[in-house]
Amino acid sequence: MPERLTEMLMDTWTPLIILWITVLPSIYMAPMNQSQVLPSGSSTGLKRLNEEQRVLHRSKRGWVWNQMFVLEEFSGPEPILVGRLHTDLDPGSSKIKYILSGDGAGTIFVINDKTGDIHAMKRLDREEKAEYTLTAQAVDRDTNQPLEPPSEFIIKVQDINDNAPEFVEGPYHATVPEMSLVGTFVTKVTATDADDPVYGNSAKLVYSILEGQPYFSIEPHTAIIKTALPNMDREAKEEYFVVIQAKDMGGHMGGLSGTTTVTITLSDVNDNPPKFAQSLYHFSVMEDVALGEPIGRVKANDLDIGENAKSSYDIIEGDGMDIFEITTDAQTQDGIIRVRKPLDFETKKSYTLKVEAANIHIDPRFLSGGPFKDTATVKIVVEDADEPPVFSSPTYLLEVHENAALNSVLGQVTAHDPDVSSSPIRFSIDRHTDLERQFNINAEDGKITLATPLDRETSTWHNITIVATETRNHSQVSRVPVAIKVLDVNDNAPEFASEHEAFLCENGKPGQVIQIVSAVDKDDPKSGHYFLYSLLPEMVNNPNFTIKKNEDNTLSILAKHGGFSRQKQEVYLLPIVVSDSGTPPMSSTGTLTIRVCGCSSDGTVQSCNAEAYVLPIGLSMGALIAILACIVLLLVIVVLFVTLRRHKNEPLIIKDDEDVRENIIRYDDEGGGEEDTEAFDIATLQNPDGINGFLPRKDIKPDLQFMPRQGLAPVPNGVDVDEFINVRLHEADNDPTAPPYDSIQIYGYEGKGSAAGSLSSLESSTSDSDQNFDYLSEWGPRFKRLGELYSVGESDKET
Repeated sequence: MPERLTEMLMDTWTPLIILWITVLPSIYMAPMNQSQVLPSGSSTGLKRLNEEQRVLHRSKRGWVWNQMFVLEEFSGPEPILVGRLHTDLDPGSSKIKYILSGDGAGTIFVINDKTGDIHAMKRLDREEKAEYTLTAQAVDRDTNQPLEPPSEFIIKVQDINDNAPEFVEGPYHATVPEMSLVGTFVTKVTATDADDPVYGNSAKLVYSILEGQPYFSIEPHTAIIKTALPNMDREAKEEYFVVIQAKDMGGHMGGLSGTTTVTITLSDVNDNPPKFAQSLYHFSVMEDVALGEPIGRVKANDLDIGENAKSSYDIIEGDGMDIFEITTDAQTQDGIIRVRKPLDFETKKSYTLKVEAANIHIDPRFLSGGPFKDTATVKIVVEDADEPPVFSSPTYLLEVHENAALNSVLGQVTAHDPDVSSSPIRFSIDRHTDLERQFNINAEDGKITLATPLDRETSTWHNITIVATETRNHSQVSRVPVAIKVLDVNDNAPEFASEHEAFLCENGKPGQVIQIVSAVDKDDPKSGHYFLYSLLPEMVNNPNFTIKKNEDNTLSILAKHGGFSRQKQEVYLLPIVVSDSGTPPMSSTGTLTIRVCGCSSDGTVQSCNAEAYVLPIGLSMGALIAILACIVLLLVIVVLFVTLRRHKNEPLIIKDDEDVRENIIRYDDEGGGEEDTEAFDIATLQNPDGINGFLPRKDIKPDLQFMPRQGLAPVPNGVDVDEFINVRLHEADNDPTAPPYDSIQIYGYEGKGSAAGSLSSLESSTSDSDQNFDYLSEWGPRFKRLGELYSVGESDKET
């Protein structure tokens, strides 16, 4: 105990002792330390010992200090004395003035300009600034002239233990596998201390665990956390909360400390095997269940998690290993049992399986704990279901000749009810597959018969569907496809593949092949087609042509001689008989047309018409057709031109005789004479469209100019003026120079009994020179003066 107390006192008073030894001797006992008292070898003191001997020496400074120290965080009622400046040039007469400049001069540090004492005016913090660099100078108080050059010195702030350790990166999270050995590395923590790591033990840290024992331990100086307990099981406890402490002063009493937390999680390892929840499972399934349909689930639980808990399922024993299968559900890790093959209640009513679940990922370190798998027994009971009929075959193939007789039996389908009740079956044809109803089926025994004639050349295959239905339950239906192949019989005669037309050159040679023809047959014999060609009996001795059978089943037509002439005979017809090799054989006759043509020296056909000889030299048939086309085009143009001319010569206004009454306006108003052209606008009545705002122009003459009409002959005595006016109106209506560009003014007419008759301006459009007004004197006394006026006008013009 005394040793511990002594150690504590030494830790506490060491900074004060160091300060006293470092600072005060530097101030008061500086002559004993040559490094502080006389830096640079000053000889100023010797100068004062021998005043009579005036020897010239260079004046040097003689500061009695080198560096100063001040304790941080020191506070008191008065400023703390840091140190004192003194020069041997100072005789004590107060003629020297001390000046301080640099870091914190005048604010943090203040100097007594007479004594040179330096005081700290503020509380200092080493963690903010560890040292201050200042400059001191001695000057004459009266003249302010420097006595010596300025010198630089340092004030260091001495550290005290005023900062606790801190875990900057905390709190921490770490992971370690479960079942780890003792001493397994978990993580490392780090604390920092702002105090001076060089001076004393203020920053010397020691780590310890406050919470988390006995599971984990920590290295005191490295702060490495390790496991301290073996076989920690994640399934028992997964997470641990550990508190770590860091203490300065080397962990001794009086030191400051800081704490942090470390959350340690045990990660999973595969240390647990799968285990079925029960050893025996029971399932039931209908016999008509679809293949691949799940019928039940089994579950093997595993205390591990993630990849360590994944298991695979297998059927290792049982009488249904080929009937059932088991797969793993990736989401739930269940074993799903499915039907692999069809079930039949009548054949087998139950199955027993042995199922195994095994871990996929195994850790070899834990194999000694036993096998990582488990088994269970599964019993499956098959229940009876009403099944549809079953055909004896999944498909049927029937063959029939195309000349088979109607109602003949093509084949038979059979089906039965697999249930114990064994219901009778009825057969039918799905008419959607036999739209033409070419086949029938016996509903009782399933015999298929022919209903309509077949033709292999039209359709070689017929695909129908037969439906089997239980008579006791019509919902139980089965279907089976039946393919019917129509076999060929020789019922079609061969014929030429196309309409052949051969061309024979006039300058051809005897034996020249004129044409090669081929034949086709709609029938399809098994041994292939073989055709026989021959001429009609009456054409066997044909003097002009002969035939030759080729090896490729074609026929060549040859000329017997040369010197054919188009003028003598232009076209030859050659009948050819073609027969097949079927039973019975079928034959047909085809006629080959052979034209005699003019050819070039190399055998190219140029012209095959006899008229070609009468054409001018150098004028071909194409040129003749082009000339005829041009002539026809010119005729069409002429016809169009004449039609357009006639259309332009038609009058602008065409009115029937019945429309004259619409152009004559009768009213009892005496007009203003021929000069009154505004009394009434006849154009409005002549053109109904004028009501809607469209009025024909009266002041523009038509484009077509007509010669003025000849003067009217005098009206004979006794002629009705009314009839005369109607005639003139009819003429005006058919005259393009008449209205609508001018208007007709009609004045009152008193009728046939009037001696004066009527006035009219119908002839106002003609010139006076074209009129003979002598007849006006014959109309009565009222027109006598009018006649004289017009007569005078004519005489004046003649004069």
